[in-house]
Amino acid sequence: MNLHNGELYWNTTEYKEMRKNDKKTPAAKYDVIVVGGGMSGALSAYTMKKQGLSVALIDKDKIGHGSTSANTGLLQYSNDIMLHELAQQIGEKDAVLFYKACRTAVEQLKETAAELDYDCSFHSRKSLYFASEKSDATRLQKEFEMLQRHGFEVEYWDRRTIEQHYPFSKEAALITFGDAEVNPLLFSQGVIDKARDMGVDLFEEVDITNYKEGEESVELLTSAGNFSAGQLIFAVGYDNAPFLEQEQLELNRSFVVTSSPIDDLADWKDRALIWETQRPYLYLRTTDDNRIIAGGLDEPFSEDGGSRKHLDERAGELSQQVRALFPMYAFDTDFSWSAAFGESGDQLPFIGRHPKKSRYYYLLGYGGNGTVYSMLGSELLADLIHKRQNPLEGLLKIGR
Repeated sequence: MNLHNGELYWNTTEYKEMRKNDKKTPAAKYDVIVVGGGMSGALSAYTMKKQGLSVALIDKDKIGHGSTSANTGLLQYSNDIMLHELAQQIGEKDAVLFYKACRTAVEQLKETAAELDYDCSFHSRKSLYFASEKSDATRLQKEFEMLQRHGFEVEYWDRRTIEQHYPFSKEAALITFGDAEVNPLLFSQGVIDKARDMGVDLFEEVDITNYKEGEESVELLTSAGNFSAGQLIFAVGYDNAPFLEQEQLELNRSFVVTSSPIDDLADWKDRALIWETQRPYLYLRTTDDNRIIAGGLDEPFSEDGGSRKHLDERAGELSQQVRALFPMYAFDTDFSWSAAFGESGDQLPFIGRHPKKSRYYYLLGYGGNGTVYSMLGSELLADLIHKRQNPLEGLLKIGR
């Protein structure tokens, strides 16, 4: 599957090629084999190793070269579905549980970034969530009340307050705290490098040809030899997950532009992450070298990603939306791309054990918060493998 098209920005930053793995042949047996070397696979392997398990990570391509390089690196605990609306869908208790788990996952991502051997441009940020239409102010007021009632740090800004702090005017906005931004490619590679140094065996460009289930283990027949493991974790992104029907997955494509460096971003208060209530929504962030990254204009996925002309048109639309908010910035586009992303029918990721195959686990972080779900999911799967209780197990289970 062609996960992205266009010119990617993160490959031009201080991206480091993954250190080569000295391991040429698989060990006799692993506690866990992780299939998939993107963000979810990296965090899964790292988490399992930290918790005392022997781990191998296998990828059919180069590790870390899939959708991770097209990630925009916004890390938010708020989801594409507001907390008060999610509460109507699954109940207030479970909705709050999920939101708090996402908030904790952002904190864990921060802790993980601090453990890496090099700077991956991780910065804690506020988020500004504005009403796209005047009528959306009522929804934001409800969201503010729900978040505040359950202990989330949040502020409600009216039009006047927004105008005092930003060069644009909107009917209302929420300011939330505890979010972050990161260079996703550097972060993912840093996690892989750290996992390798801790003893995770890495295998790139390996084709899995068959799976054989035994009483004590699962055998993988591959182009790099035969592997044996007590448990398998499939962290395969938007590719088809083996042995699993993904009927609830809706695959879309989002468009992204990155500006050339801007001399002064002083009008962008606190360099907050910015997004809006409209669906599909515009989302924005800044970078260490004073660029603006903007994304949105989501549309149904197509394998070819559309024509170059279509990508340029979408990039131009995004640039215009940024200029409407920050007219003082000359937004000259240096990079533009489109990237695939998946959404589930209920807006929640699929994380857990296969309903019928007890040794097979899945971390499928569908939605706009994929990196946050990857962190949350790696902890959940570690609990399941160690037979520990986790309150998210039923909420995110496979086959729900």
